[in-house]
Amino acid sequence: MTRYFPAEWHPQQAIQLTWPHKETDWNWILPDIQSLFIEMINIITQYEDVILSIPDEQTANELSPKLTKQPFQCRFYICKSDDTWARDHGPIGVFENKKLVIEDYIFNGWGGKFDATYDNQISDQLFQQHAYTAHTYENHNFILEGGSIESDGQGCLLTTRKCLLNTNRNASLNQAQIETYLKDALGSEKILWLRHGDLLGDDTDAHIDTLARFAPNNQIIFQGCDDKQDEHFDELQAMKAELSQLTNTLNQPFTLVELPWPSAIYEKQDNQRLPATYANFLFINGALLLPVYGVEQDAQAIKVLTRALPKHKIIPINCATVIRQYGSLHCLTMQIPTAEQLEVN
Repeated sequence: MTRYFPAEWHPQQAIQLTWPHKETDWNWILPDIQSLFIEMINIITQYEDVILSIPDEQTANELSPKLTKQPFQCRFYICKSDDTWARDHGPIGVFENKKLVIEDYIFNGWGGKFDATYDNQISDQLFQQHAYTAHTYENHNFILEGGSIESDGQGCLLTTRKCLLNTNRNASLNQAQIETYLKDALGSEKILWLRHGDLLGDDTDAHIDTLARFAPNNQIIFQGCDDKQDEHFDELQAMKAELSQLTNTLNQPFTLVELPWPSAIYEKQDNQRLPATYANFLFINGALLLPVYGVEQDAQAIKVLTRALPKHKIIPINCATVIRQYGSLHCLTMQIPTAEQLEVN
């Protein structure tokens, strides 16, 4: 196998973000989300660079004084954008003969729900502006969002049927054809499909990164639900049962780590349930950024991840603002692997 799709905890050269501005859906709570982005950037640049897409030079001039001096830098690149969900409009980094390939897939606004004309061009524009230390750029005529797939770095790809088999993505392809495409493009050996798992308020058609995540030492860390009265209970219990039956490329079961279920959070304006999940965390070099929501289960989520990931510093970030636009922390970000494939334990 010459292609290799690294796990998220593989060494990274940068985290990619897209700045929220007044032309995005964040305009109604713009100061709050911009403050959250500044917090994230100041944390991430303690560990690695940030690649930040911004709408114009004025934004860079206004933002620069708000960023603290860190060992790493936030690099600005001017790109038009529709929204800020870099996980889904950002590129996917794989290795071909141990050299980084930037793969750019079609982003159609989660099945045409939202306009993504500008967002779909960002990866190409960043590559042209030399934002990535990469050897090759590939443009794929295939609809795929980064939040819909998880790699264990050992040949397994985890995803959901509700997303990748949805007719609002690649309607002309059946499951076998989609599997063949992903195996060829990403170098995956085994595709693991989940039938269950979905969060109310999630526009993505059940992205895996809100539900279950690969972690070091053959672990899957997943969002549990122990409240029998909650409307998510049956689906997430069924997902848990599915996860218990999955095996890696060596046909070994995964070690499952269950995250606590956060108390229900509702949007004050329309009383709609917001998709709060602890599974939407982000690995960076030597640390993990954990979305928390100001609820009592936050402390337990930190404890669970501290035990599961002893080599990573767990850094909580309050994402109560982010879920008001129906995503969370991981959805805002895309990791860019190192330029050369390194051995990772």
